Amino acid sequence: MDTRTKILTAEAACALACPLTVVTGYFDLLRAEHARQIEDIRHRNGNRTLLALVLPFAGEVFDIGARARMVAALRVVDYVVVADELEADAFLGALRPQTVIHMEADDARRNREIAERIRHGQGRT
Repeated sequence: MDTRTKILTAEAACALACPLTVVTGYFDLLRAEHARQIEDIRHRNGNRTLLALVLPFAGEVFDIGARARMVAALRVVDYVVVADELEADAFLGALRPQTVIHMEADDARRNREIAERIRHGQGRT
């Protein structure tokens, strides 16, 4: 399956006629912890469609399109929307999901921790 077909425009996402759970985040340097958290969210929210909203991130390692493709490759994610030129709050208001889980703070913290390890030479193998 070409997982890029899971990446929707905002308009296509708003046209989905199903109960939604939305996970927002930067997903820069997608890690196993992301996959575990998203899988846990999926199980807690039952069979609701799971949509990931990929947000812009200052200092990103991967561009937003690459991050969207990585998140789309996760089996537990049904759809992905890229928020590069999209007002995320307005989009979420139009989408009206049943649940929204924000992962941005955790993503930013993890990226800071990785940067610190690299700066102190602990990232070397």
